[in-house]
Amino acid sequence: MYNSIKEEAYHCNMQLPQLGLVLFTFGNVSVVDRRQEVFAIKPSGVPYEELSPEHMVIVDFDGQVVEGNLRPSSDTKTHALLYKHWKEIGGITHTHSTYATAWAQAQRDIPIFGTTHADHLTVDIPCAPPMHDEMIAGNYEHETGFQIINHFAENKLDYKEVEMILVGNHAPFAWGKTGTKSVYNSAVLEQVAKMAWLTEQINPNAPRLKPALIKKHYERKHGANAYYGQ
Repeated sequence: MYNSIKEEAYHCNMQLPQLGLVLFTFGNVSVVDRRQEVFAIKPSGVPYEELSPEHMVIVDFDGQVVEGNLRPSSDTKTHALLYKHWKEIGGITHTHSTYATAWAQAQRDIPIFGTTHADHLTVDIPCAPPMHDEMIAGNYEHETGFQIINHFAENKLDYKEVEMILVGNHAPFAWGKTGTKSVYNSAVLEQVAKMAWLTEQINPNAPRLKPALIKKHYERKHGANAYYGQ
């Protein structure tokens, strides 16, 4: 019944170690079925080399297990909340990739320094502030979802254009129209985070990319007049 999203979620999760985005079990990908209002997600704490499509756990938008014998990822309630509130995402990737997580621990947005960044978005990669104590003491993973959604609302960001965020003192989340696109965005985020860190080591006063280059590089890949690719 859920074989399609189980297969996609499995293959997306297996890309994380291949791309160097996870160590041990430090990450997860989920893939949604909007018609049935469920998603498939990696089981908690299972090494990637032991996974199979059958291990993927099916969960509803309230974070309740619908099918599966294993406990779903500990981040399941964050995924569930994002799917429930952001209707146009089809996949979510969460990692603790080194450079993106370092920026999250530093509680800093990633500045838009170069055209690689601008190929994917026109603003700094946002970093949500650390969670308030009462949220931490409550339903932590559920509140992490609100931490992300509230930061987008407060900063007037569109989740359909900015498909990634750092959660302060935690790690990155990325999403997209498919599970595969969410993994792609997670890999882009890690590479841009690494480039930005190196840029600041070489020149602590490096200037931000100028608006004309941001506009040019973003629009050549996105929008009505895009000409990148086949």
